Amino acid sequence: MFVTRLISGIVLVIIALIALFTGGYVLAGLLLFLSLTAYRELMKACKLSDDAGKVSSMEIIGYVGIVIYYLFMVFTKEREFLFLTLIMILVAFMFLYVFTFPRYRAEQIMCSFFNVAYGPLMLSFIYLVRDLEYGAYMVFMIFISSWICDTCAYVVGMLIGKHKMAPKLSPKKSVEGAIGGVAGSVLVGALFGYFLMAPLTGNGGTTWIFALIGGVGAVISQVGDLAASAIKRNHEIKDYGKLIPGHGGVMDRFDSVIFTAPIIYLLLLVFV
Repeated sequence: MFVTRLISGIVLVIIALIALFTGGYVLAGLLLFLSLTAYRELMKACKLSDDAGKVSSMEIIGYVGIVIYYLFMVFTKEREFLFLTLIMILVAFMFLYVFTFPRYRAEQIMCSFFNVAYGPLMLSFIYLVRDLEYGAYMVFMIFISSWICDTCAYVVGMLIGKHKMAPKLSPKKSVEGAIGGVAGSVLVGALFGYFLMAPLTGNGGTTWIFALIGGVGAVISQVGDLAASAIKRNHEIKDYGKLIPGHGGVMDRFDSVIFTAPIIYLLLLVFV
């Protein structure tokens, strides 16, 4: 199991690095694939998808809406179209609800829309960060704030973790581990700012900005991790999927990144 997890993790990192460095259509295409897969995983978790492979009308609206959203994101610079696309997806779900009534219940429609916004649209912020000035470098803050945080939290928790952070939701996570994860992300963010972004931008204050971004992102990433776990517990499933051997599905591996990406995008717009 460990070997499988390690090998798939290495392959995943290589694919991610290639896509992030290349950007453009390559990154957008990979994110679109991950987004569609995440939507499918969430719909199955919420029991809104047929295990036999039959695609429901709700799923069709979700898939088509996600594709249209990504097309606007890649081929236009007017970001307001993304917000309008999200609203149109909601309107499409409501059309389905009204004109097929009482085939679907209100909570099914609301959950389907949530599944579009939660995984797929939040993942798209990786592309939006990459599309910013210096985005080819700053996009790595998303992963510093999530994966570095995860690693540091695990190590610190194993060494000195005593106080449970969310015992009913994730018994192995500790307060000490959470603090260690944030501290690790702050440190790596500061180093990232000092050695890379400060020389690029000519702004010495960038070091502290990226330390702040790393810390805030780390806090949000842990909430994202716990949120994904809570959904799994509510629906009594172990993993969202089996796409990544040893890791589970897209929502299992990218649960913290999904939360971190929009926050990093917002912080970069405000501070950089």
